[in-house]
Amino acid sequence: MKILVVDDEQDIRALFEQKFRREIRRGDIEFMFAYSGEEALGVLEKMQQEAVLILSDINMPGMSGLTLLGKIKNMYRMPPPVVMMITAYGNPENVRAAKELGADDFLVKPLDFKVLKDKLKIQH
Repeated sequence: MKILVVDDEQDIRALFEQKFRREIRRGDIEFMFAYSGEEALGVLEKMQQEAVLILSDINMPGMSGLTLLGKIKNMYRMPPPVVMMITAYGNPENVRAAKELGADDFLVKPLDFKVLKDKLKIQH
């Protein structure tokens, strides 16, 4: 499974690589990382939509995660990518906006990696 993680926090890479080290080593998961919405669109274009799942922060400088979500859902329809939104602010407005834009799920920071693995149907 290929997963694109989009978050402006640089330390997110080390966190995901630590929490999923077993799955990465087994070849079950391959992570790609983008640190802005603009960079994520570039990564998706180069990958020709190989990402099975996109995990995107909402609050980022420049292009917000909600803007990115709208662009992804408009640009990549076949097959439609699964996009989970991640934010430190689980307010109802963000949840509603994300759902209206086509988000498949919504996670709140700090991430509970057990919950994420359950959603990804990964043995832990």
